Amino acid sequence: MTRHLLSAIFTAALLMTSAAAFAASDKQSAPPGSFDGAPAQYTRFTATELTRGFLALAFGSDLSIGAKSKGVRRFTHDIRARVVSTGSVNRKTAVEKIIAEYAVAVPNLRLRLAQGDDEADITVRLIDEGDFANAIESAFGRETARAFVEKTDAQCMTSVRSDRDGEIAHSISFVIVDQGDDVFLDCAYHELLHAFGLSNHDDKNPWTMLNQERQVGYLTVYDRSLLTILYDPRIEPGLTHAQARRLLPKLIHDLGLADGGHRAPHDGALGGNRR
Repeated sequence: MTRHLLSAIFTAALLMTSAAAFAASDKQSAPPGSFDGAPAQYTRFTATELTRGFLALAFGSDLSIGAKSKGVRRFTHDIRARVVSTGSVNRKTAVEKIIAEYAVAVPNLRLRLAQGDDEADITVRLIDEGDFANAIESAFGRETARAFVEKTDAQCMTSVRSDRDGEIAHSISFVIVDQGDDVFLDCAYHELLHAFGLSNHDDKNPWTMLNQERQVGYLTVYDRSLLTILYDPRIEPGLTHAQARRLLPKLIHDLGLADGGHRAPHDGALGGNRR
């Protein structure tokens, strides 16, 4: 066997090993409570895969309103969420359970339901599909609403208002309730990710529910990991893309998120979700 052939075989083996090292693994079925036909998920990821997702999803958005932050946006205080139901199907309790799920699943996400006259930091409005266009026009004005719909062909929508330093002041999400469990669950989980600060989409990422080519409808291990990163105290509002890139490897290691640090539990800006 020639030296060149041996070298080629060694190089091919090295490339195959490297590819395997950077591939999501431990595929599991959708958790209980998912809609029929919900996709399975991978539950083990490398630091590279988590870094790629965070940098793509925590910066930018489909359409910006008001002050623009060039860095990370997130809440820095206790978050009070209120669900307002005006749709023909009453799914208020279901959304409140989803909010409670996020509160338990994500460390440092100090989230609870607003009580009584509490001012809400996140408002989730449950509406019928036929009321969607009018609802967002009423909230943001005709010009902004039309520009957003034309750009995204959205079925649901979230607006995140933050200051120039990146601290979120208020988020409002519009979730469709009358088009079946699959649309409802996908919108509810998807839009809350936006409301917390993962404002962008990445249609080339096969693991996140913020890929608009996928319909997921539950909190994936991957997205939970990204929120865990976002709400770590070291990720401050306004953190730039370059600063985050330098910080993420150690942070992901410290949190134990890579290579299965977060497993799927089997017991139990303007951002929108396309049609």
